[in-house]
Amino acid sequence: MITLYMLRHGVAVERRGGDESDEDSRRLLTEQGERKVRRIAERLEELGVVVDVLLSSPFLRAHRTAEIVAEVLGIRRKLAVCEALAVGGDTRELITFLNERCASHKRVMLVGHEPYLTDLASVLVSGRPGLPLKLKKGGLIKLRAEHLRLGRCAMLEWLLPPRVLAHLGPS
Repeated sequence: MITLYMLRHGVAVERRGGDESDEDSRRLLTEQGERKVRRIAERLEELGVVVDVLLSSPFLRAHRTAEIVAEVLGIRRKLAVCEALAVGGDTRELITFLNERCASHKRVMLVGHEPYLTDLASVLVSGRPGLPLKLKKGGLIKLRAEHLRLGRCAMLEWLLPPRVLAHLGPS
């Protein structure tokens, strides 16, 4: 059984224009975005969320989100970049990566972007993209599956918006 957490990056600085693809990959979290991600990570720790491996998009806003979560959960050494989580990443490549390189890990967290994460969740839950799921910045999806494959294989346990997630558990 694998538990798959999908966390959308925190609030990032706005695009300035120019070469969108290059600039987009270098956008950082805002100060408020960092604070919110830290609060969410603290709640995850208080709720007893355990992660065996934390995979991040190479885009700076997602990687910084993952760094904060890794720091709070005490799993910095379990953080790795996964190119398949970048904006426009390939779902088939990601599933292959997870099955080949993360097979021994039972609790995996992916930190990435929209609509990629909800499309991935949709494919794993229903067998096709397009379920009307909305994952706000800092939101978290939890899936469970016996085995990951490209197609219907997982059950959606929850989808938590950041506002709810930030207020769960003890204050």
